[in-house]
Amino acid sequence: MSQGSADTRPVAVRHDLDHVPLAPPARSYGMLEVFRRRYLLRLMVRREIQARYAGTGFGLAWSYINPLTRFATFYVIFGILLGRGMGLENFAIHLFAGMVLLNYFTETVTAGTKSLLSNKGVIGKMAMPREMFPIASMLVSLWHAFPQLVILTIACVLTGVLGSGPLWVPDLVGMGAALLGFALMASLGTALGLMFSCINVIFRDFQRIVQTFISMAQFSAPMMYPYWVTYDRFPGVLHDIYVLNPIAEAVMLIQRGFWYPTCTTECVTPPPRIAEMLGDNPTAVDDLFTRGFVMLGVSVVLLFVGQWVFKRLEKTVPERL
Repeated sequence: MSQGSADTRPVAVRHDLDHVPLAPPARSYGMLEVFRRRYLLRLMVRREIQARYAGTGFGLAWSYINPLTRFATFYVIFGILLGRGMGLENFAIHLFAGMVLLNYFTETVTAGTKSLLSNKGVIGKMAMPREMFPIASMLVSLWHAFPQLVILTIACVLTGVLGSGPLWVPDLVGMGAALLGFALMASLGTALGLMFSCINVIFRDFQRIVQTFISMAQFSAPMMYPYWVTYDRFPGVLHDIYVLNPIAEAVMLIQRGFWYPTCTTECVTPPPRIAEMLGDNPTAVDDLFTRGFVMLGVSVVLLFVGQWVFKRLEKTVPERL
């Protein structure tokens, strides 16, 4: 073909596109497609983090100021003014460790529920897997949980240095327990975020319903009270139902990693009759790790269920936005 003359061959021939199958631009393979577009996912996470602190003087420092203020409040009120909480040693750490994981879970579910409505402008302009929005919300929540973990770690170390207890040293079993707790809350929170995000588009009051139940979650786990209280107040079948709560399980797992190593000899001093029934472990349920892995497996199954519900409902999302 002479220089300067127009190429009249078909586009597929000129660019060797015969082997490329035709597909709609918005075709999605669910969560798999989200992680195939990791660059776009990183951009969304970065955008949400920057938007949260836009226009503030301290910026990202608020991620450390807020948890530090919260822990200082717990320490002054429960550690100094009220002393030990119901026979718990280092009660402030016991409470704050659970709050770290609970805040991560509640923020994941709450932000995931509102994620499609919050990004309706992006959804209307770009062809992308819509599962990316709840997953990005989960990752942003995880990013915000990191400063809280830093504050918790420093508090555990200072407890051993300045107090009468042992020097806090993270053990492999404890860190594995904490990691299992985070994995449990991440999978369950993402599953609920996927399901609730589409439901919230269809029924706009749903996010308020979620917030109502989320506000009750902090009372459903042994943070403000020791585990032995549930054994005492919920005997038999009621106790078995209580420990089926994945939030309570995850809280006990992270307490095993951070709070438990700060204790001297007895982390908890329950009444003699309760101590006799609980045996050697009054701090958590006996089969803690077994229950944790079982609940993690159930949460993974719920994650696939959430993906299925999302795919069934997302077809109605654009017209309802």
